[in-house]
Amino acid sequence: MRSAARPIVLVPERSADPLEHVDYRLAETPEEKDKIYRLRYRAYLREGAILPSESERVTDRYDDLPNNFTFGIYIHGELYSSIRISVLTSEWRGSPSSEMFADLIHPELDRGKIIIDPTRFVADPVKAKGFPELPYVTVRLGYIACGHFGADIGLANVRPEHRAFYRKVFLQEPWGEPRLYPGLIKPVGLVAAHYPSIRDRVFQRFPYMRSSAFERRMLFERDGGLQPLLAENPSYDRASIVQQSYRVGS
Repeated sequence: MRSAARPIVLVPERSADPLEHVDYRLAETPEEKDKIYRLRYRAYLREGAILPSESERVTDRYDDLPNNFTFGIYIHGELYSSIRISVLTSEWRGSPSSEMFADLIHPELDRGKIIIDPTRFVADPVKAKGFPELPYVTVRLGYIACGHFGADIGLANVRPEHRAFYRKVFLQEPWGEPRLYPGLIKPVGLVAAHYPSIRDRVFQRFPYMRSSAFERRMLFERDGGLQPLLAENPSYDRASIVQQSYRVGS
C-alpha cells in the first residue's frame, strides 16, 4: 500500500546523479524479507497507518506470489526504503490494488491490458531525512517495470493528501476514490496513467527515471517468472510505442 514515505520536492543541486550510491536489491531470502517487513511496520506505525502488533512486521499474501517483486533500496549498503512491484495481467491478478479496486482494474485486465501496481512503499523515517531524492529513486522501480513488461497502465495507491503530488510530478490522474484496505486504518485511493503516453514527458523532467535493457533484465527476470506468459502477449515489449491519446477505462 502507499506508505509512510512522504513526497519531498527534489533538490537537483544535491547530486548530479541521484542514483550514484543507490542499490536495488530484490528480497529473496527470509532474512532480506524479514528486514523489509520490519521496516514496513516501523514506517506505517510512525505515521499512524496501522495499530501496534506483537509481531512488529507487516506482510500479506501477495508478498510471495510470482507476479510480485519486493525490493529493498540500499544507500551505501544500508536499507533506506522498500517498494513492492506487482505485474498484473489477464492471468495474474494478485495485488492489493487489484483486490481493492477490482471493479476498475479487472475490466482492463479482461481487455488484455498489462498493469504495474507499486505498493508497500515505505522509507526509514530517520534515514530519509538525509536523502530528499529517496521517494523518486524508490518509485523509479515502477517506471523500470513499466518499460520491461510493456505496461499499458501504471498505478499508484495513495492517500488523498498525496494525490495532487502524483498528478503534478508523475501525471497520474485520479481513478478510484479512497477505500480502506484490511490492516490499514487510513483509506487510500487510486491514481493511474497510460504509461506509453506519459513516459517521454516524465523522462524529460527526470532523466534518471530512464533505464537500460540490461538493468531491466537484472531487476525483473527470474526463473519461473512472468516472461514466458508475457512473451505470448502482444502487449509485451512495447516500450517504444508512439504516444497516443488515451483515457484509463477506454
